[in-house]
Amino acid sequence: MAEIIDGKKIATEIKDELKIEIEGLKRSGITPGLATILVGENPASQVYVRNKTSACQNIGIYSEQHTLSSKIKEGELLELINELNKKPNIDGILVQLPLPSGIEEKKVLSAISPDKDVDGFHYHNVGRFFCEKSYSEMKREELFLPCTPFGIMEMLLRSQVKIEGSEAVVLGRSNIVGKPIAMLLLSANATVTICHSKTSNLKGVTSRADILVAAIGIPCFVKKDMVKQGAVVIDVGINRMNEGIVGDVDFAPVNEVCRAITPVPGGVGPMTITMLLVNTTTSAKRRLKMKNEKLSTIFNF
Repeated sequence: MAEIIDGKKIATEIKDELKIEIEGLKRSGITPGLATILVGENPASQVYVRNKTSACQNIGIYSEQHTLSSKIKEGELLELINELNKKPNIDGILVQLPLPSGIEEKKVLSAISPDKDVDGFHYHNVGRFFCEKSYSEMKREELFLPCTPFGIMEMLLRSQVKIEGSEAVVLGRSNIVGKPIAMLLLSANATVTICHSKTSNLKGVTSRADILVAAIGIPCFVKKDMVKQGAVVIDVGINRMNEGIVGDVDFAPVNEVCRAITPVPGGVGPMTITMLLVNTTTSAKRRLKMKNEKLSTIFNF
């Protein structure tokens, strides 16, 4: 049987580390702050926002939630984002997706200041991480990385999965997961293939993978015969079925052949929220650095 990569446990370890950092920031007069914006009454989105707010409170991050009608005009939403951009006690702004029809997602995400884009979706931040040479440099530069791919990388590293020199296959090419996790794995010196609906001989490609990331949104799509013996399988899928929540991987049969696997739920999901907290704390550390630099300038005047 495969090793279970426990996302809840790893997320708890990271949050415990964050609590110490946040305590230090507060002693320096800085409390990290996150603003979430929920437009409409999508039940899944309401749960996600509630979980993010609760996670903030549990580790000492100030949070404020803005719940808006699905009938709100795009201009009003952009005005709220502009106000939050200017608020000094807000280090991160998160707009819960999807947005209702009539509101342009790209325009809204681009309106968030790159310095407060803790989801890592702004073109400025995407461009920055695509241009860095290595994952270690990205961590050292404290870039805002997209939360789910960031969480996957930390799961792999903290589970001591060998990335460098491995063959990695990513199922899915979305801007939120597929493309960025492919780039992050590449930055950690894996050889990466991205698969999609037009890929020929899909089984032949996936069965080569030392690390297989499934992010396509099709329940139990990855079967046992698609997985290499001894592979590490990361299941990003969250599919609500009559029997409950299942991933993109047919868990029980695949569990018989792989070396390690993430469960659904309890795998990648908890890591996504945790890396949002990491990015928010990073933003607060930047604010403290700017504060100290200003003080230094004043006293050296």
